[in-house]
Amino acid sequence: MSKSLDVVLAALLACAIAVPALAQQKTGAEAGPRYNIGRAPTTKEIRGWDIDVRPDGQGLPEGKGTVAQGEKLFMDNCSACHGEFGEGNGRWPVLAGGKGSLTSDNPVKTVGSYWPYASTVFDYVRHAMPYGNAESFSVDEYYALVAYVLYLNDVVTDQNFELNNKNLAMIKMPNEQGFVMDNRASSEKSFWQRDPCMKDCIAPVKITARAAAIDVTPDDSKGGKSRGVE
Repeated sequence: MSKSLDVVLAALLACAIAVPALAQQKTGAEAGPRYNIGRAPTTKEIRGWDIDVRPDGQGLPEGKGTVAQGEKLFMDNCSACHGEFGEGNGRWPVLAGGKGSLTSDNPVKTVGSYWPYASTVFDYVRHAMPYGNAESFSVDEYYALVAYVLYLNDVVTDQNFELNNKNLAMIKMPNEQGFVMDNRASSEKSFWQRDPCMKDCIAPVKITARAAAIDVTPDDSKGGKSRGVE
């Protein structure tokens, strides 16, 4: 019994000693547990990760590139997937066209018909392209590529147009007004309830149509294809 008591007292004493030591570690900028693993990143390393670009142009690197320069880059590195005119090859994404299609049954979401900001185009292309070899181009080459993609979508119309970090944020995309700020926290607040309804919450559901009747039910006799889209 006394031996167990000695063990408990020793453990309590160890905790009493450890608490002041931890308190000293959590002062100032060193607050939080220290695991002594790794090291703090250098300014250069952080700059390499911090390459996102905002709609107002914040984060754009200094550089420039023309439509004509981007055309050659696009043909050599991008057209195999996206087509020479951004029409897309096979199942690869379409980059151009689709104007006026967003309200149709088959919307075509391209840079010209859907994307809200030119900075979004630059940010994505720089992060992810060329496919399989992302971030392999120079900053000037990325400006040139984006300039050519904008040209394919008639956002800019001059082959000599130079895109740079000063004018990119001023370019207005056709569908910019199609995007709105997420205001559900205020616009839907009246629908929120502290206590969720668990019984008799809504009126009985009324069936207005059936999938078979509107011809969208998959037909097993045709290999699972939908008759509505053949």
